[in-house]
Amino acid sequence: MDTIAPLWLWIFFVCAVIAALFVDFVVLRKQGAHSVTVKEALNWSIVWVVLSFAFNGLFWWAVYQDHGAALANTKSMEFLTGYLIEKSLAVDNIFVFLMIFTYFAVPPEYQKRVLMIGIVGAIVLRTVMILLGSWLIAEFHWVLYVFGAFLLLTGIKMWWAAGQEPDLESNPALKLLRKLMPVAKHFDGEKFFTVQNGKRIATPLLLVIALVGLTDVIFAVDSIPAIFAITTDPFIVLTSNIFAILGLRAMYFLLAAVASKFHLLSYGLAVILVFIGTKMLLIDVYKIPVLVSLGVVVAILAVTMVLSVKTAPRLPQKADA
Repeated sequence: MDTIAPLWLWIFFVCAVIAALFVDFVVLRKQGAHSVTVKEALNWSIVWVVLSFAFNGLFWWAVYQDHGAALANTKSMEFLTGYLIEKSLAVDNIFVFLMIFTYFAVPPEYQKRVLMIGIVGAIVLRTVMILLGSWLIAEFHWVLYVFGAFLLLTGIKMWWAAGQEPDLESNPALKLLRKLMPVAKHFDGEKFFTVQNGKRIATPLLLVIALVGLTDVIFAVDSIPAIFAITTDPFIVLTSNIFAILGLRAMYFLLAAVASKFHLLSYGLAVILVFIGTKMLLIDVYKIPVLVSLGVVVAILAVTMVLSVKTAPRLPQKADA
């Protein structure tokens, strides 16, 4: 697995992620269970975005020192594009999380802990998947075509499913989990297990965490190949993916407050997947420049969000007394 990043930058990245998670968990422990406000979510979202851009600046400098400005510009642009793609696809992930929390009536003060645990699991899972994917691509070039076809079909499927209300009750994963473990009817604080009739059984919170984890596995299968369409460098794929995931919790609480305003976003994400899948299928015929890919992704997101706001259903105005 060839990578442009020096060893010291790999070590710095691992230490930075561990430090970020440590700080987040310490803050979570001090704050305790509480509802996250829009202002708090916005502040944390800004912090994670700034940290991601700062890391990309450090990455640019490291490549510049060894290979010059031209390659540094290209590689930092690949990081930015991969980061934006992962952030974009995470939006659909967030809407599913919102549906799960609503279905199980998870109190807002418990949602933060669930997402934190989900993020740690996602980081471990995606690291393994990305390193394995990098090895497969290095050994078997044709895997890129498999990824491209998969993304193309996924985008088409997402387009047809957009706007439809998902039925969580008929979800096979939920049915399987309920068969595997007895679940209490009520929450017991932030506990994952409780005692009922003398028996230790799972609380609904444990079921929610399991569903959130399974959901992330499904979305990782989409988002990771999408970044491989931009670059096959495992360092860029991994770092852009993980930095996007680190801000997922804050992004969830921010978008949950305005989810209804972006009702067309799923269509935009579907078009992005189709574009990226096509780009990957054409990789040996014509390699679409990274700057063009970034421009297309930004343009699709911007158009979709603007159209969503303009076509959002207006709430009925109250009659004057």
